[in-house]
Amino acid sequence: MNSEVFISVVVPLLNEAESLQELYERLSQNLNKLGEWEIIFIDDGSRDDSLKILTVLHQRDPRVRVLSFRKNYGKSAALNAGFHIVKGRFIVTLDADLQDDPDEIPHLIKKLEEGYDLVSGWKKKRHDPISKTFPSKIFNLTTSLLTGLRLHDFNCGLKAYRSEVVSRLPVYGEMHRFLPALAHWDGFKVTEIPVKHHPRKFGYSKFGATRFLNGFLDLLTVLFLVRYTKKPMHLFGLAGALFTTLGIIILGYLTWGWLHGVWIGNRPIFFLGILLVVFGAQSFSVGLIGELLTRLHSDRREYSFKALLGIDQEQL
Repeated sequence: MNSEVFISVVVPLLNEAESLQELYERLSQNLNKLGEWEIIFIDDGSRDDSLKILTVLHQRDPRVRVLSFRKNYGKSAALNAGFHIVKGRFIVTLDADLQDDPDEIPHLIKKLEEGYDLVSGWKKKRHDPISKTFPSKIFNLTTSLLTGLRLHDFNCGLKAYRSEVVSRLPVYGEMHRFLPALAHWDGFKVTEIPVKHHPRKFGYSKFGATRFLNGFLDLLTVLFLVRYTKKPMHLFGLAGALFTTLGIIILGYLTWGWLHGVWIGNRPIFFLGILLVVFGAQSFSVGLIGELLTRLHSDRREYSFKALLGIDQEQL
């Protein structure tokens, strides 16, 4: 990390050309009060004039750095790329649609300086339709109960991190929703503060209704990865042992009856016993394959870049 840079701001975006100039101006106004800074815009495959505007901003201010993907990889990929090139002691993330308020950055940094490792924003008064706010409340409640980290708003784009936190977070797929939980499970100190939230000024939301279903599926994935990614056999082996034991008990009981002249070929419990043994064998097989994949896992990040402004590709 470059110690001269105090704050790195990472902004993932998709087709937000109308917001970028105003966002830069508001960010720079707040960051100038705090110390040395940089802004890293991650253009996630935009098809509008976002890259043109970002290029102009970079030419005017070299503290603005730009990474542009050739296609849309998703918010997690954008954050992952940004986290690998930040130079700051503190890292702030926010969305580019002007709904997240840059005026909140000093409050987030102040909370980090109190000793926290990750500070998440809480959109206490949210300017979104009920079709988004109600499912979000259910999602946040469920996530809090299952992860053991009580937050009101896991998916708020406005967050602040210490540099050592982002260097350890696995950000891929749709894991950006669960970064506070992942940091909490890794032993970091996590909290949240209420932040201002504004109505969308330009464009429209890039997230559809399916993101809530995907969110719950991703939550199950996170729970598995955190607890069993290094020991998949512990989960699948336990399931396999349970199924196999039950199947053997049933088949043993039926075998004893068959030896004493009881016909078992048409009894439903006979087929249940066979099915349990098969399920058990399959679970063991999945566990062994999981162990093999764990050993062969590689942290390669393969993205196709359209433009890199102020960024060394070797960092990615």
